Amino acid sequence: MSEPHLDPDRIPTHVGLILDGNGRWAEQRDLPRTAGHAAGEAALFATIESARKLGVAWLSAFTFSTENWSRSEDEVEFLMFFNEDLLLRRRDELDAQGIRIYFAGDLDDPRIPERNRARMVETSAMTAANDGMRLVFAFNYGSRVEIADAARRLALLVRRGELDPERIDPSVFAGQLYVPEMPDVDLVIRTSGEMRLSNFLLWQAAYAEFVFPEVLWPDFSREDLVAAIAEYQRRKRRFGSA
Repeated sequence: MSEPHLDPDRIPTHVGLILDGNGRWAEQRDLPRTAGHAAGEAALFATIESARKLGVAWLSAFTFSTENWSRSEDEVEFLMFFNEDLLLRRRDELDAQGIRIYFAGDLDDPRIPERNRARMVETSAMTAANDGMRLVFAFNYGSRVEIADAARRLALLVRRGELDPERIDPSVFAGQLYVPEMPDVDLVIRTSGEMRLSNFLLWQAAYAEFVFPEVLWPDFSREDLVAAIAEYQRRKRRFGSA
C-alpha cells in the first residue's frame, strides 16, 4: 500500500519504535497502568501491519527494557505474562504474513519466567524460514548491556586465540550484537513527546533520524507513522559528512 505523498524509493529500511506513554494514557482515563499496556498492544500490531504494507523491511519495537524491572511487582508480572499471552495470540497471524520474528535482549536473565522464554524461542524458530518483514521485539533489552556483552564475547575469543585483536573493527564488533544481521536504524520514532533514546539501540542508531510525536503510544495511528516517514524523507542525511 503506497501513500501519494511518500516517495516509495525512500522508505526507511529499518524503523525503531520506542513505545512510550502507555501508563500516562491509562492514568488520563483513571484506569490501571496495565490497561494502557493492553491498549498499546493494539497500536503495536496495527503499526506492524502499516509498516509492512508501506515497505519497511525491519521494524524494532522496544517492549521491555532492563530498567523496567524497577517498576512495581504487579506491573512487571503483568508485562511478563502479557508478553507470553501476546505471542500465543499473535504469532500465527505474523507467521502467515511471512514476517520473521527476532528477540533482542538478555533472554537468559533468570527473572524471566521459563514459560515466557520458551515462547520466544518457539516463535523465533517457527518464523525462521520467513522472508518477509523482519520484526524485532527488544525484550529485557538495554543497549549498554548489549554492547558490554558483545565486548565480553570478543574478549573471550581473543583469550582463546580464536580472534586477532587487530582484526576487531565496527563490523566485527556488530557481529557480536544480539541480532548480528540487523541493519542500522534509519528512523527512530518515540511517542509521547519525550526526546531521549532511553538506552535503545545506541550502536545501531548512530546515524538515525529521530521523530518525537506528541501522541501517547496507544493512540499512535497509521497517519502518525506516515507523518513520521514523511518527516524522515524531508531530511537530508549526511552520515557525518558536510
